[in-house]
Amino acid sequence: MGSTLSLIWTITLTATILQASNGLLQALLPLRMQADGLPVTAIGLVATAYGAGFVVGCFMAPKLIRRVGHIRAFASLAATAAVVALAFTTAQSVLAWIILRALSGIALAGVFTVMDGWISARATPSIRGRVLSIYMICTKLALMLSPLGIGLGNVRTDGLFMLVAAMMCLSLLPVSASRTKEPPSPKSTRIDIAGLFDVAPSAVVGAFAVGLVNAPVMAIAPVFGVSVGLDQAEAAALLVALQGGSLVLQWPLGWLSDRIDRRYVIAGLAAGTCLVSIGILMASRAASPGLLVAGFAVWGGLALCIYSICVAHACDLIEPGQIVATVGTLLVCWAIGSTIGPVPGTAMMAWLGPGGLFIYSAGVVLGLAIFIVIRILQLRRPVSGGGFVALAPTSPANAALSPRLDEDSPGGRSTDRHR
Repeated sequence: MGSTLSLIWTITLTATILQASNGLLQALLPLRMQADGLPVTAIGLVATAYGAGFVVGCFMAPKLIRRVGHIRAFASLAATAAVVALAFTTAQSVLAWIILRALSGIALAGVFTVMDGWISARATPSIRGRVLSIYMICTKLALMLSPLGIGLGNVRTDGLFMLVAAMMCLSLLPVSASRTKEPPSPKSTRIDIAGLFDVAPSAVVGAFAVGLVNAPVMAIAPVFGVSVGLDQAEAAALLVALQGGSLVLQWPLGWLSDRIDRRYVIAGLAAGTCLVSIGILMASRAASPGLLVAGFAVWGGLALCIYSICVAHACDLIEPGQIVATVGTLLVCWAIGSTIGPVPGTAMMAWLGPGGLFIYSAGVVLGLAIFIVIRILQLRRPVSGGGFVALAPTSPANAALSPRLDEDSPGGRSTDRHR
């Protein structure tokens, strides 16, 4: 247990440093492109290139991990990301920005696949929700605060890009200096959305829906705020509220998901997000900064926590050797949703006004909640006592109930009954 906790904290520290560099880079790039005179459409194309590169990286990473192992894969990908960060200082054309941003997407997707898969493989099902919650809290805090580093330099010079590259290199130290063993090479490296859907449909649909909803809300929140009558500072506060809410609720939700069927948590979060979306829609008519900030904090606490519960749920249902491919597949689902989501989100705003964004949000998460409730009802297995039987892991009856009982689950959780 001591070595497992040590590894978990090592990976969390590594991910936090890397996410801090990524957050600073995300804030720096559009400002640098704007300072270089690039039009808004070009900046949008560069952002799209990152999403496309991220999807490609999710497909490539599992194969690299299987070939060279987790530590070498992480080191090579983090070093590549650092080199690309420095190369941004030499970009002189839109095409160069697009190519470099796509390369950074490939490298960062690979890095996150390595870390997410590694920590999911080492965390047992009985604590997986809480472990992923701690991991997400640290990385979200880094992502939320790191853009403040813009004030440390001038976006027109190269110093901030050097800082980003230095932080990416620094993230190599905790992992490379660790004495803990890396997980075995993954048995499966295939990104198979259809296959994972057969095993964990709630996780696949949940990850996709999270991308559909979270991406447009995160990207358009300041525009929404200004459109309903807030000033720029108040509109920017909506983004801070989103991340702050997710930080507060991430741990309690992870703790809860370790104690009940994680699908109940996902469905509850989706239904709650739907209700809060309606509340934000109503509050926007009054243009009350306090109500809107509070609404966005609750919305972020619910919607931004769904993804980690989906990851934990999927990892409960598959063999350890398939975790890397599973995490990569869920990242692809999220990335596809994130690429698609801003289009209907902005279209609804253009059609129905600013509130159209949250009408869209409410519709998507309501659909997710309904889907998971249907799955739960379809797979319920009533027994003679009117409920479910919790059998000990050593009970011979487990073989009849599930061919893949998780031996680490304290209650003998039957994975086939929790899809």
